[in-house]
Amino acid sequence: MSEQPAKARTANNPDRRNYIIGFVLAVVLTLVPFSTVGLHWFDRMTSLTVIGVCALAQIMVHFRFFLHIDLSASKREDLQLILFTVLIIIMLVGGSLAIMASLHSRMGMPI
Repeated sequence: MSEQPAKARTANNPDRRNYIIGFVLAVVLTLVPFSTVGLHWFDRMTSLTVIGVCALAQIMVHFRFFLHIDLSASKREDLQLILFTVLIIIMLVGGSLAIMASLHSRMGMPI
């Protein structure tokens, strides 16, 4: 058996290339919000917008490069399962926050 050199194996492996691209994008999308807040580049509302946009982009990067979920027909069931799970989590967290806000307003406690 002839074994390919290590350099040829890594160059011909598209999965490894996708993981590296995903890792670099994830690092960039993490550093941008940290530097925006740490270096005070923008005002408060713009910083929150940058953080939100980078968070959504980070989610998409993780779906595409690490979880291998895209919009192809074979992966649609996985995407639907993840979206349903997110919906359930949002309902649980939203309901809990609504209950706590209601209790807070009834008790008349200062913030």
